[in-house]
Amino acid sequence: MTQASFCPAPKLDAATLLARYGQPVPRYTSYPTAPHFSPAVDAATYASWLAAVPGDARVSAYVHVPFCAELCLYCGCQTAVARSRTPVKAYAERLVEEIGLVARHLPGRLKLSHLHFGGGTPTMLADEDFAAILGALRETFEFAPGAEIAIEIDPRVMDAAKVATLAREGFNRASLGVQDFDPAVQQAIGRHQSCEETQAVADALRAAGITALNLDLMYGLPHQDEASVRRTVEAALGLDPDRIAVFGYAHVPWMKKHQALIPEDALPDAGARLAQAELVADVLARHGYVPVGLDHFARASDAMAERAAAGTLKRNFQGYTTDDAPVLIGFGASAIGALPQGYVQNLPATPAWHKAVEAGTLPIARGIALTDEDRLRRHVIERLMCDLSVDLDEACMQHGFPRGFFADEIHALEPLIADGLAFRHGAVVEVPEASRPFTRVVCAVFDTRLVASRAAAPEQKRHAAAV
Repeated sequence: MTQASFCPAPKLDAATLLARYGQPVPRYTSYPTAPHFSPAVDAATYASWLAAVPGDARVSAYVHVPFCAELCLYCGCQTAVARSRTPVKAYAERLVEEIGLVARHLPGRLKLSHLHFGGGTPTMLADEDFAAILGALRETFEFAPGAEIAIEIDPRVMDAAKVATLAREGFNRASLGVQDFDPAVQQAIGRHQSCEETQAVADALRAAGITALNLDLMYGLPHQDEASVRRTVEAALGLDPDRIAVFGYAHVPWMKKHQALIPEDALPDAGARLAQAELVADVLARHGYVPVGLDHFARASDAMAERAAAGTLKRNFQGYTTDDAPVLIGFGASAIGALPQGYVQNLPATPAWHKAVEAGTLPIARGIALTDEDRLRRHVIERLMCDLSVDLDEACMQHGFPRGFFADEIHALEPLIADGLAFRHGAVVEVPEASRPFTRVVCAVFDTRLVASRAAAPEQKRHAAAV
């Protein structure tokens, strides 16, 4: 960001800002966002997009594993509890088949630079599952030298054998789910996990050569307060992670029914959530972590912090990333892929996904084809999300649009500028450092699809609170 550090703080108190701008907005891991996907993009569309990928294109891949040993009440992921080995084994076998289906439509063995296993709990997979899936991926793609192979881990279901498997299969980055270490919070969200067992897993991963470690924390959970959040962050720092993601809990029980089991009267209000987020940022800054985008932090020497400083950070469905491959291929139920032509999402229900792959069909449920204007707006929103700054004239020039295209948006920004959530000099729009938690509110000004959907269905709930 060029000048935001010299900007004044927001001009209104936090309570007024939250009342005025705390409405639900997307997390902007894509643009257009997933609620605007439609069945008009189907398996045939996806097949044609895959076939059109240039033979020298770099790609990345995401593998979704929708199983957990138990369900955490805060979870918003597409997952289910697996009581036995049977469904996980069957799912792994079908993943190999899906990889083969995709391979048939690709122009050749493309070079893969990033691979991410998410969930759910990917380590529900057995040793032979990992071997089969990684084997299929290596047959389909040429893994680039130094390719990042990352996995999300629940430390509660890890052991030495699983760590050895991950090391043997080439994983080199792991994200450890923590959320919160306070016993009262853990009881309320149904996730009991000590700092000691998390430390043991981190130590085992490093000893096995998986040295790039991320941590996931959350604020806004039931029974959290500033003191308990501080204790969790300080304990997490003892694990010495390279990156820390700090997500605000999204309470959406109308979408995730199990969240209704969380007592709403125990949830922090909007002001308390904001105070918790600011506290975390302050503690991490004091320990040398650099803020990255809206909710990530990294050591200054980490590639993510370097990308942020250089203005080349990216954002996709896994959040902030150093992955700038133009093609992201998703495997597994509900997985989302991104190609130059648009986005595709697999069938979210595991049985339907199984059935489609078994029938030899790409298991696409929906997607969206990008227009030139979508690409322009995606660029603007991504730069705001990553850099807290965007030059609108430069963006328009890059995408073949006239200067002044965003005149309506500049007008719509005026109230936010008046309240100190954004400022503008010429065609450059920036979010002041003190207003970082409100970045998504500024992005929403450029989201014409959100504006249209609100006008059409003002009561429909699609997103979580802005802060």
